[in-house]
Amino acid sequence: MNDQYSRFETEVLPCLDAAYSLARWLVRDEHAAEDVVQDAYLRAWRYFGSFHGGDARPWLLGIVRNCCYSWFAQQKRSREVECDVDDADGPSLDGQQRVETPETVLLRKLERAQVSAAIGRLPVPFREVLVLREIEELSYDDIARVLAIPRGTVMSRLSRARRLLYHDLGDQR
Repeated sequence: MNDQYSRFETEVLPCLDAAYSLARWLVRDEHAAEDVVQDAYLRAWRYFGSFHGGDARPWLLGIVRNCCYSWFAQQKRSREVECDVDDADGPSLDGQQRVETPETVLLRKLERAQVSAAIGRLPVPFREVLVLREIEELSYDDIARVLAIPRGTVMSRLSRARRLLYHDLGDQR
């Protein structure tokens, strides 16, 4: 039992942030996401014997996704809760430290809020692919394993999600 616990702790527990992020994007409620992730970790522990090694993140995110869909079925809703993404400070894309004025902070928060809201408005199949690729940075193959769909379907959904997001954000300007 200690060996299995050590393996679980080493391979699965480091994926907690990714699990919460996916759950939060899908259920769009931070408290529900915590419950979903807790349920997913309990299921992951229960079925850890079926995990045959490799990268545990796609395996766990598949469980999280299934738990999210179970939550949807229990709640009978998927689009009623507002999504809020935490603000992150730090260097800009070119590596230079940003000069933060109240105006730039406000503009950045408004842009992030618009993008978060637009992602939240995507239908779940497109939202989950976009989150797994762009936020969790999973490969197409890992996303295909998480969602149990062909790699080509991942690519087409991701393309469509990006297009929908682009049009949604373009309509707001």
